[in-house]
Amino acid sequence: MFLNRVEAGQRLADLVATRNLPSPIVYALPRGGVPVALEIARRLNAPIDLVLVRKIGAPGSPELAVGAVTDGAAALTIINPDVARLTGASAAFLEEARARELAEIERRREIYLGDRPRPDPRGRTAIIVDDGLATGATARAAGKALRAQGVERLVLAVPVAPPDALALLADEFDDVVCLEQPEPFYGVGAWYQDFHQLSDAEVVAALRGFHA
Repeated sequence: MFLNRVEAGQRLADLVATRNLPSPIVYALPRGGVPVALEIARRLNAPIDLVLVRKIGAPGSPELAVGAVTDGAAALTIINPDVARLTGASAAFLEEARARELAEIERRREIYLGDRPRPDPRGRTAIIVDDGLATGATARAAGKALRAQGVERLVLAVPVAPPDALALLADEFDDVVCLEQPEPFYGVGAWYQDFHQLSDAEVVAALRGFHA
């Protein structure tokens, strides 16, 4: 369906541009969302920033999300109480995991952005971008974090996602832009010819080379 993330971003940018969104800031979900978001930012001549979200994994099953923590002036923690209860995730476990993931968020921010100035999202249109989504949990957490920072309009833009996941996000965002909604879905990587895991170095180089 897509050659790589850059090509997906170019196609997605064409569709996002038709929305004529006022005062946009493009927010990439790293790492995979960065090449996609850069193409949208270039197309809209908009600033780019990152919204850093880390999953809080369940005890003994780190891939199973108990919740998530986001960056921002006031870090937002989202916990699914049903999953926490079923997996035995105690309050002490969750607090330790939260602290660990916040430290990783700060590490990534320092690596990716350094002292780069960040645009103020208050009163702006925030466009959250990833290379695709499966469940939408990360996008939902990112949206809540930006809402808390005072954005005027919240938009989700992804190249590919399952229809049911997008339906669940409809109430979280003012607009959702998605190129392809295949069924069955199989996973984001199934729809890319090149879906290699981006390194920190690739993300840093891409952001440094960006000029709106």
